[in-house]
Amino acid sequence: MSTERLLTARAAVVTTADRGGRLAAVGIAFGWHFAVNVPGIAGAWTDYTVPWASAAGWVLFIVVGVLATARLFYGFAVPVYPLLAVLLIVDVLVIAVSPGDLIFHSGNWAWGTIGWFAVLLLYDKGVGQLVGVLVANAGVSLIGVVNASADGEGAIDLSRFVMYIYGTGVLPIALVAAMGALRETARGAAAQEAQRAALESERLGAVQAQRERQERLGIVSEAAGALLHDLATGRADPAEPDVQRACALAAARLRRLIAESDDVPDPLLHELRACVDVAERQGVPVDLIAVGELPELDVAIRRRLAEPLAATLATARDWARVTVVAQPDEVVVSLTTPATAGPAKESFSWDMNGTVDYWYERDEELLWAQTRWRAA
Repeated sequence: MSTERLLTARAAVVTTADRGGRLAAVGIAFGWHFAVNVPGIAGAWTDYTVPWASAAGWVLFIVVGVLATARLFYGFAVPVYPLLAVLLIVDVLVIAVSPGDLIFHSGNWAWGTIGWFAVLLLYDKGVGQLVGVLVANAGVSLIGVVNASADGEGAIDLSRFVMYIYGTGVLPIALVAAMGALRETARGAAAQEAQRAALESERLGAVQAQRERQERLGIVSEAAGALLHDLATGRADPAEPDVQRACALAAARLRRLIAESDDVPDPLLHELRACVDVAERQGVPVDLIAVGELPELDVAIRRRLAEPLAATLATARDWARVTVVAQPDEVVVSLTTPATAGPAKESFSWDMNGTVDYWYERDEELLWAQTRWRAA
């Protein structure tokens, strides 16, 4: 698995683990704003010095909440700190229009709600900034409590203030801290799983490489073993044209099989060049023309594309032309050379991660062969 894909998978794990916290934050903020604040505003409507100011502040909280939710779930860029300033301004406004006897009433709704809407804006920025907003909210609220406690109940009101601040601040902080810890845990788990997957991928790659080496060794033995035995025992005469063609064919197969294991940008072209080199060593000039960018192909597909033409190219005389035309979903390899002995026509196909077709035609002058892979 590539590093980019590992990072993508890791990010997906963290996002999935974090989604529940985001949904909880949005649900609590808007649920509180509707279920608690609306009845509080309605009940204190006639007591406000400027009732519409409290209602306007409630609407501004909704606007800020919608923008923050769009940022949380869809990545929209919003001015976080100016929106926090809007929340604090509304907090001051609501305290200012609330008479002293409403200071701890649900009609003074902003100072108990601002923490949850600040969570929506600061969800992924850590606890520190949220604490800063809550401290600012506590300072504004303390001024309101002191002004409302001029009747001699200052100590009681300050005690209630401390409890109120604790009650309205600890839960938002706990949610942000818990979700931050969950994100770190998810990142750690995803990193460990990615490392395990990378090790497993390396192990499987090594097993596959060993299997391919064994397969190539078997093919090489089949291609050259019997011929070398016949030459060594004198059963084959190197001067005979048929033996020479068999040697050229075996050499072409060996060169192509060796080229299969090379790490090069275009493996198919590299393997075809190995076959071309064998023909050129026999004095046959070969033109190799490539058009288009080759897609990534499995070894087995490259083998089916190159080997039938390599066998024909090994017996070529006078000249040969190899053409490779590549598209993202199709690769065509063609060979043209003067006609030699062989069948007049043949064709067959293989089904392997797509289809590989082979055609061969010969007339009195030219021989034409083609292999073509088409993606599934």
